[in-house]
Amino acid sequence: MQHIAVIGISSFGYYLCKYLSAAGAGVMAIDIDDAKVDSVKDIVEKAVIADATQRDVLANFELNEFDNVIVSVGESIDTSILITLYLKELKVKNIIVKAFTADHAKILDKIGATQIVFPERDTAKRVAYTMQSNNLLDYFPIGKDHGFVEVTVPTGWSGKSLVELDVRRKYGIQVVLIKEILPEDKVVIPTGDYILKDSDVLVVVGKNKDLERMETL
Repeated sequence: MQHIAVIGISSFGYYLCKYLSAAGAGVMAIDIDDAKVDSVKDIVEKAVIADATQRDVLANFELNEFDNVIVSVGESIDTSILITLYLKELKVKNIIVKAFTADHAKILDKIGATQIVFPERDTAKRVAYTMQSNNLLDYFPIGKDHGFVEVTVPTGWSGKSLVELDVRRKYGIQVVLIKEILPEDKVVIPTGDYILKDSDVLVVVGKNKDLERMETL
């Protein structure tokens, strides 16, 4: 299981918490606003009210032990730069930061951000991506090359188990969540003996090229 910290519960941060938790990651959410922390406390492993612009506060969380730390503060460029600088000084391995402008991204890159994302650009990509397939319901990018997709069960998959379909080996993808419509339920990290139904909705993670290949089934 990956351990991921999300600093700043903007709308982008909220959905990161939601999707990453649904995918089975252990998520810690950090924000100075108690209302924002309260909004995610039921969907993450740990939710903390804290001022991430204070280096000693960040140091207390041992973020260098996390697989990824995502900086998703509001529209304060100075704040995201300061937090990113502190995370680099604290030897955090992977620092993913939301950027607002090209110049902002250049500064983040110079001070050590591992990956920089532009939510508006990625949202446009998400909309364009979903329009290309009849069975694709939603798409959520993870960096440049990977993403989550929410899809209906492809033709020929209904009535078969996940181990029988062997999707990880055949398609390079992983089913991380199944939304059952009849009866209404959710299966997180389904086991191989789960038998798919026509009414199921799958949340799948993988490389974009592999996800696109799956959509042609």
